[in-house]
Amino acid sequence: MLIHQDRLFPAEASTRKIAKALYEQVRTLPIVSPHGHTQAAWFAKNEPFPDPAKLFVQPDHYIYRMLYSQGISLEELEIGEPELLDARRVWRIFARHYYLFRGTPTRLWLDFAFQELFGLDQRLSEATADVYFDTISEQLRAPEFLPRVLYERFNLEVLATTDSPLDSLDDHKTIRESNWKARILPTFRPDPVVDPEFAGFSENIAKLAEKTREDASTWTGYLNALRKTRDRFRELGCTATDHGHPTARTANLSSAAAAELFYRVLAANADAQQQELFRAQMLTEMAQMSLEDGLVMQIHPGSARNHNRKLYEQYGRDVGADIPMPTNYVTALRPLLDQFGNERGLTIILFTLDESTYSRELAPLAGHYPCLRLGPPWWFHDSPEGMMRFRERVTETAGFYNMVGFNDDTRAFLSIPGRHDLARRVDCAFLAKLVAEHRLDEDEALEVAQDLAYRLVKQAYKL
Repeated sequence: MLIHQDRLFPAEASTRKIAKALYEQVRTLPIVSPHGHTQAAWFAKNEPFPDPAKLFVQPDHYIYRMLYSQGISLEELEIGEPELLDARRVWRIFARHYYLFRGTPTRLWLDFAFQELFGLDQRLSEATADVYFDTISEQLRAPEFLPRVLYERFNLEVLATTDSPLDSLDDHKTIRESNWKARILPTFRPDPVVDPEFAGFSENIAKLAEKTREDASTWTGYLNALRKTRDRFRELGCTATDHGHPTARTANLSSAAAAELFYRVLAANADAQQQELFRAQMLTEMAQMSLEDGLVMQIHPGSARNHNRKLYEQYGRDVGADIPMPTNYVTALRPLLDQFGNERGLTIILFTLDESTYSRELAPLAGHYPCLRLGPPWWFHDSPEGMMRFRERVTETAGFYNMVGFNDDTRAFLSIPGRHDLARRVDCAFLAKLVAEHRLDEDEALEVAQDLAYRLVKQAYKL
């Protein structure tokens, strides 16, 4: 076996027994995936995935980031190519370097998929590369590996994508019109039209105006265009927005000051501080819109995006060269919270890449303000140790019920079951420790385990 049935459970026998009993009660619960980066086109077209390299290597920055760190070029991996010229060669490179993933959550997710989906029981290596490639390729051609069948096989109840406000959402429309009963929902990610540093910002505003038939060159028209776009997303089932800002800074400018700032950034006459102030103001504007239309607001700050400038210039955004930064929440969120913090009809989910904020800032904030909830460990901390650190540092102040369960935030579709399984195991291990220490009764731990795996995410994201 590639993965042990007791993986991630406590080593101590009596506590492990409690964890296993809890896990058995949540193991088969439906998966709700409220935030991720899979492609609606996969399910709209429902075509076979082409090959193992295209399926596992190309979309997963966890994989090619690690390989790149060891001197393997993205050209060798054919990253960014619409079609792979030599998929087997790419796969062999990956297999030859699979040892690099020892001790990482990526290894756990991949081995889960290899064993549970494809029945492979030998470790991936240079020696087994072709066996893997041929076995997976053959199975991908079978009807039971079509995207829609896999969605059902994974026991997915909801799968949310992440979409630009300029996206037509045609793939989501196709899915709906097909009468397939799956819930694949768009998520409104306005970064291209609210971040002045986003490539083509002014051109994006012009496209937004064209799509909405609003004069987005004016402050009022721009806000109306955003409201119309949110409505378009909501018509296709969207329940959440997502904001990938460099910081968590918010602002509450007067309408006149906000309009003046907007004209400056639209004309590309804003300096770095003014660009940051505009992003800060737009978080507050988005909170106002969420209060109006009910969309849940997610804030993912603290990543120095596209840190490797050479790769960004060659490949564009999202090639795995993002680095965590220290992030302030207490001061940064205050203008927004002064305005909306006590609103029970608003839900803002905070994420962080700065673990130092867990017990100092995030848990106390979420443990007080009715509008705030804490998202799960994200990205670099989406790991067994990261999840356990989060539970240990946040629960004592915020409790379990100011959290929102788990989301996988993945581009790699086949990793979804493994990621959720990992989270459920870690949560059961944490809860088993509380039971063993007589801090929770076992019936309470079971209820919390079910809440963390299933009920909290549905409640938080209005699903």
